[in-house]
Amino acid sequence: MTYADTSGKSGSLSAGSIEWMRAGAGVWHAGTPTQGQAMRGYQLWLALPPELELEPAESLYLESHHIESDGPARILLGQYSRKSSPFYLPMSINYLHVQLKDGQLWTYTPNADHNIAWLALNKGKLHTSGVTLEREMAIFANGNDPIHLAAEGDVELVIGSAAKHPYPLVMGAYSVHTSPAALDEGERNIADLRKTPAAAALIHY
Repeated sequence: MTYADTSGKSGSLSAGSIEWMRAGAGVWHAGTPTQGQAMRGYQLWLALPPELELEPAESLYLESHHIESDGPARILLGQYSRKSSPFYLPMSINYLHVQLKDGQLWTYTPNADHNIAWLALNKGKLHTSGVTLEREMAIFANGNDPIHLAAEGDVELVIGSAAKHPYPLVMGAYSVHTSPAALDEGERNIADLRKTPAAAALIHY
């Protein structure tokens, strides 16, 4: 796929690649699948702490060989089993892309300071916590107990865990902030940015 954003970055990405963006004070971005090729992706949005929510936007686009793996899991964010994501975040979170073969068993153990976990299943059937999942999202009970997974058919999913966001969530049309004042400023920045030549150029992507 091709990509571009209003920070001035543009290019192309192949299968398994990652777009990382810290939106901060505001950014517009666009992407288009390669002609004639199907594309499937995952998108995760994270609320930023006050010290970062209005900072200038930053973005990184990395090919798959930059992402470390541990067994069937690629470490997209955080640290897991002595492997680390290339992206820095000032909060405690793990986010893994996992592919399991039919009948394969795998256990995810959240970090000691994590108290919430979730997964989203894109392919196959998955048995966990006494239920069977198929193309759906699951949120686990609060805590950091190990999560045991059993694949039925070839399975693809993302799984994550984190320490809960300690700030209020103030939601707007485009973003989430920690206060009404920060949300107002962020949405003004986004509206202003939309009028710039950099944003207008995204129509070509």
